[in-house]
Amino acid sequence: MSVVGFDVGNENCVIAVVKQREVDVLLNDESKRETPAVVCFGEKQRFLGSAGAASAMMNPKSTVSQVKRLIGRKFTEPDVQRDLRILPFETSEAPDGGILIHLKYLGATHTFTPVQVTAMLFAHLKDLIEKNQEMPISDCVIGIPSYFTDLQRRAYLDAATVAGLKPLRLMHDCTATALGYGIYKTDFSTSGPTYVAFIDIGHCDTQVSIASFEAGQMKILSHTFDRSLGGRDFDEVLFNHFAAQFKEQYRIDVYSNVKASIRLRVACEKLKKVLSANAEAPLNIECLMDEKDVRGFIQREDFEMLASDLLERIGVPCSKALADADLTADKIHSVELVGSGSRIPAVARILASVFGKEPGRTLNASECVARGCALQCAMLSPVFRGGEYEVPDSIPFSIALLIDEAPICTGTSVILFPKGQPIPSVEVLTFQRSSLFHLKAFYANPSEVPAGASPDICCFTIGPFQCSHGERTMVKVKFMLDLHGVVSVGSAMVMEDHRDDSSTRGLAGSKMEPMDIDCVTASGYTGAVADGFEESSTQHNSSHTGGEAKRNKKATRRLEIPVSESIYCGMTKAELSEAQEKEHQLAQQDRIMEQTKDKKNALESYVYEMQNKLLNTYQSFASDQEREGISRSLQQTEEWLYDDGEDETENAYTSKLEDLQKLVDPIENRYKQEGARLQATRDLLKCIGDYRMAVKSIVNECNKVEQWLREKNQQQDSLPKNVDPILSSKEIKRRNEELNSRCNHLFRSRASII
Repeated sequence: MSVVGFDVGNENCVIAVVKQREVDVLLNDESKRETPAVVCFGEKQRFLGSAGAASAMMNPKSTVSQVKRLIGRKFTEPDVQRDLRILPFETSEAPDGGILIHLKYLGATHTFTPVQVTAMLFAHLKDLIEKNQEMPISDCVIGIPSYFTDLQRRAYLDAATVAGLKPLRLMHDCTATALGYGIYKTDFSTSGPTYVAFIDIGHCDTQVSIASFEAGQMKILSHTFDRSLGGRDFDEVLFNHFAAQFKEQYRIDVYSNVKASIRLRVACEKLKKVLSANAEAPLNIECLMDEKDVRGFIQREDFEMLASDLLERIGVPCSKALADADLTADKIHSVELVGSGSRIPAVARILASVFGKEPGRTLNASECVARGCALQCAMLSPVFRGGEYEVPDSIPFSIALLIDEAPICTGTSVILFPKGQPIPSVEVLTFQRSSLFHLKAFYANPSEVPAGASPDICCFTIGPFQCSHGERTMVKVKFMLDLHGVVSVGSAMVMEDHRDDSSTRGLAGSKMEPMDIDCVTASGYTGAVADGFEESSTQHNSSHTGGEAKRNKKATRRLEIPVSESIYCGMTKAELSEAQEKEHQLAQQDRIMEQTKDKKNALESYVYEMQNKLLNTYQSFASDQEREGISRSLQQTEEWLYDDGEDETENAYTSKLEDLQKLVDPIENRYKQEGARLQATRDLLKCIGDYRMAVKSIVNECNKVEQWLREKNQQQDSLPKNVDPILSSKEIKRRNEELNSRCNHLFRSRASII
């Protein structure tokens, strides 16, 4: 059994598997280690991954890429609008404020959400694994940016569900990188923790994390990010530079042509990579636009000057990560630089100035996240015995609660899960209520979350329930921050017949009277917290009220009450089911089209093969009339394939192939019969010789069969090859079996006499 880790990037996807205690990156259909995160809609089917990237130029407006930037986002966000101006496909605002993608497919315009497109990518990656491993898979760990909001995390979980996957954890990219870095190292200091900074500069973002390592464990101390600073932003600097240059030099406006823009962006990305290793680089594109060839040239110094604003931003999240971790740069043991955008030399110089040391590149820049996710999946999977290594993570945003729109006071703070809270965690709160009530989760500090993100997370409805005497009763609610970093309510219980506690405190101006607040926090990756929140509540209260409280606890009856959850702008169960059904239909259509292509290719191959064999292999086995008729049918089929049959159904190709086979099969049978007849003749003569040498009493039987065979062969040889044979291999084999039977009978009879 293998376990799987996914790194679904903005540009490429990487799949890592752990099998037989080794981590390896899976190759795609083109034997490449990275698969483009591209979905392209053709006229009748989808092209996913590498096939989608190959078809993108032919169908630019039906090709969806960089969907990671859109999932769980609002259409009106400034960053989203900036991205949509670059992307060629058509979009609009959804009724809930999200994004709708409009694509031409099967002769009509279809609408998809970013979740559905992401699910298509997940399904494609799942197919690649199952073909490679020759077994079904569902359990996986998926890498996500640390800045993903609760809605984006849920969107990823929904996309995985639509694709038939079961994520055991959504893991922050830098946490996965840190796991892959630390789990194999044995040289950590024994005198204290070793602090390592991980900087991941990807295609569209920059993430920084500070981790501490000790033997057998690691801990994430801080997560910071710049959501709009990645490799593509440096590509865009080059794109704008050359677009302006070509407009002046060649009088062409690249911005006005979708295909020209795509080709220039691809060329600029390659140019950036060349500049990473060279001081200067040329740019040449044939027939970019208006049948004009263009040429450009740039030096690394000029590129760095153009990108100076971007380079200045690199150090900001690094300094913030150090501050959040409460560390200074001299405390950092090493700096690890990864990500597809990390190869720019100027980036390394800036990081060296921030941390006071050169960044290392000991990890594979493109594969480290997927490898770390695969390792985590091995630790979490019940079917795989992974090593014991603690991987606690932390949430980068503070989460608070409202009860019926009034802040819940947990001591002096309204924060339920503060920034830096370990993942997973549990908080148990006790309220005094008499009927159904609502709890709303939201981000407490808007400055922590990415700009434009909604602060609202979800709303929980606790109840309905009834108190036995119509008075207020204690309700204990268990809040969970799970392994995915998603907030949920694990359970809610009514505590009936609870005697009033002298330690109860009232809250002036609040719509509720909290009796007590129990707080249980668990760190680690297993999700195990306590045996149950009832026991933890009892332990907490006993520390405040002594033995009397214990006796009261024993008299309390606990009744579980229903909890319903409403996700702001999230998918409902009905929408999720509809998305699953639509994905099934799309996949079925893809399979039909692939089968149709296979049948068309089989027919085309058969036509060319038979045309060649009629002139060579089968020439002497067909009469002139047969040869002319078959050649005519083959020619007509070839013309049909490139005319009316260019776009036909699977049944049409199958029917054409069967018609041709009916004409060719008699000729093919004659050819096969000759070879089979010669082999059968050799086998029979060998049998005759063997029996002649063995027993003299069966020589007569052998002579009879030999005489028959000689006469039949003479008659057959006198006939032309273009007529049906009078002697078949089947008849020769029958004579062979009869001779064997008679001779064996004679052998047995002779043995019994002896």
